[in-house]
Amino acid sequence: MDVDAFVLAHRPAWNRLEVLIKRRRRLSGAEVDELVDLYQRVSTHLSMVRSASTDAVLVGRLSGLVARARAVVTGAHAPLWREFARFWTVSFPVVAYRGGRWWLATAAAFLLVTAVIALWVSGNAEVRDVVGTPSDIDQLVNNDFAAYYSENPAGSFALRVWVNNAWVAAQCIGFAVLLGLPIPYILFQNAANLGVVAGLMFDAGKGDVFLGLLTPHGLLELTAVFLAGAVGMRLGWTVIAPGDRPRGQVLAEQGRAVVAVAVGLVVVLLISGLIEALVTPSPLPTFARVGIGVVAEVAFLAYVVHFGRRAVRAGETGDVDDAPDVRPTG
Repeated sequence: MDVDAFVLAHRPAWNRLEVLIKRRRRLSGAEVDELVDLYQRVSTHLSMVRSASTDAVLVGRLSGLVARARAVVTGAHAPLWREFARFWTVSFPVVAYRGGRWWLATAAAFLLVTAVIALWVSGNAEVRDVVGTPSDIDQLVNNDFAAYYSENPAGSFALRVWVNNAWVAAQCIGFAVLLGLPIPYILFQNAANLGVVAGLMFDAGKGDVFLGLLTPHGLLELTAVFLAGAVGMRLGWTVIAPGDRPRGQVLAEQGRAVVAVAVGLVVVLLISGLIEALVTPSPLPTFARVGIGVVAEVAFLAYVVHFGRRAVRAGETGDVDDAPDVRPTG
């Protein structure tokens, strides 16, 4: 190989690659594509020079150029603040929005079971006798239910509530690896417990106390649990019916979506726990406490709908940009 002729022929490409590397933070889309193309071409040039020449200076120059280009092409990451913003404006809300049907179905089934059990307990003395003795039920409806929200310091109570709710949500998400089959049972247990307490409270004429204490935090808390159960079952269903795409790719995509929801729900359940610890037992009028809960619920749903719908229109799935099973390879 005539090294001088080779250098003369390809030096413009090398110089152009150096220019693009120096301007890496201000490149347009077309220039990024050009940089990748030049990186591949110069890598080939380096291989040819190494195999056909002993010019250490030329090999060193091309090696350094390829190394810098590789760092730009494969090592560039968005700033942390941008990743944070993307998560809350794209990744989390779009996954919740896309799972809306599963989410609503989970909520409807949960509330239906709760209502049926509440009516059954409220209208059947024999069932109440099985639940507990008259003195135990009297203690629950007239003291324990309300005292639960105020018997501990707000800080420790908020932490305990957060951990408990996060555990329920984590179970729903974690059992996705078992095709989501245990999730309906977990949700049924919680619906049954809520239905029994509701039936006892309404039968004792304490329905207003029950709703006044449960609604402020319960709206957001249950919404988060419904979402966790929905994405977990959706992931399980993906294994059974992956659609037209390879099962492994769809499963990986939905698995990463579940992780996004898990991270997002940590914050949502923290907010719910703070409401339960600070607002529910507060001396505020019932309408004010309930109003705070309604505002929190509406704000969360509006957030999901607004950012989720916008992300769907932009073609986003909530998946990571450089997922190894979907990114192009050369």
